[in-house]
Amino acid sequence: MTLDIQKIREQFPALTIFDAGKPRVYLDNPAGTQVPQRVIKRISDYLVNCNANSGGLFQTSRASDEIKSEAHQAMAEFLNAPSSDEIIFGPNMTTLTYSISRSIGRWLKPGDQIILTKMDHDANVSPWMQMAEDCGVEIKWLPFNRETYQYELQELANLLDGRVKLIAVNYASNAIGTINEVKTITKMAHDVGSLVFVDAVQYAPHGSTDVQDLGCDFLACSAYKFFGPHQGILWGKRELLEKLEAYRVRPAGDDLPSKFESGTQSYEGQAGTLGALEYLAWIGETAGADYLDHFSHFSGRQQLLHAGMAAIKTSEKQLSAHLINGLQQIPGVKIHGITNAESLDLRVPTVSFTKDKVSPKKIAERLAEENIFVWDGHYYAVEVIKHLGLTEKGGMVRVGPVHYNTSAELDHLLAVVSDIK
Repeated sequence: MTLDIQKIREQFPALTIFDAGKPRVYLDNPAGTQVPQRVIKRISDYLVNCNANSGGLFQTSRASDEIKSEAHQAMAEFLNAPSSDEIIFGPNMTTLTYSISRSIGRWLKPGDQIILTKMDHDANVSPWMQMAEDCGVEIKWLPFNRETYQYELQELANLLDGRVKLIAVNYASNAIGTINEVKTITKMAHDVGSLVFVDAVQYAPHGSTDVQDLGCDFLACSAYKFFGPHQGILWGKRELLEKLEAYRVRPAGDDLPSKFESGTQSYEGQAGTLGALEYLAWIGETAGADYLDHFSHFSGRQQLLHAGMAAIKTSEKQLSAHLINGLQQIPGVKIHGITNAESLDLRVPTVSFTKDKVSPKKIAERLAEENIFVWDGHYYAVEVIKHLGLTEKGGMVRVGPVHYNTSAELDHLLAVVSDIK
């Protein structure tokens, strides 16, 4: 069963907008997706009917707490977390990573080591670099192969020993699109006693995420990358979250997840996140029948969520193939990422490229004139651009289709890129 693209697009009001007679073509999705009507309704209903702080005895506070509880439960189902108590909401992934890195830093001492990678978004680099500086911890770097755009696991094995206490690694790259072998990396890390922190911001919108199968210790993602509002989510193993010292005000409780959800939360953001997950479950209900058996160990909304994500992954693989094939036909274009048609399961549809004698900024500007939205530069993947030797050349152009995009939109982009001199 394939996605009904017309029904999909009908869910997103933003996809109907024209500017100066030109339709908006949203291919900037790796930086943030558009939201379906369910998200808008959930946020609006919350602000009208439930807008209050947590823990009160009156109606709006009780209603707000019910929404908060349901959002935590839905996120636990989305990630297959053992308990909703292990789900922590915050402003964004970056802020949550900074917070938990400081708590983890209290466990480390001079002489300990951590491993960072050359493929990560800076939100999974700078917090750990600064924590390492504060704690006297040594940093080791895991590069990626500039030909295959993948990590060489033997290089990781060479870096691992008993002094390594944490590996921070991305599930999928926000720049080159590679999906990494997180489950294998986690096992390798655990064999030497290291914790594993996974940035799943770029993978979560494109496939089923199962923290219990991955075996990692922490995993972070962002609702606004999977069709929700600006909201970050952190999952961690209960036994670790309970032991970690949280930086919080004195009246805050010591229970999970509230010990890590400092201050007043964006409850409307949590309501919107719930709406995004309800939308993804709707995809599972309407287009995920072929995948339900793959997730027979789940039931109800959880099964629909994971079937929906599997249906999205299949649909987006076709978009990836169409975009990559089209770019490869344009003289002077080089795709920086996996392009083999037989290997598209190893990448998300985020595709970055350069074109001879044309700056990425010029390409992005020309596309913007046609109301086609893309990013140029480094998009916070500072180490990636540096590792590829593209810093002084303005980085790359990043095109990021998701399941609500169409082949016709990609053809429009390809035609413009082809004409740019």
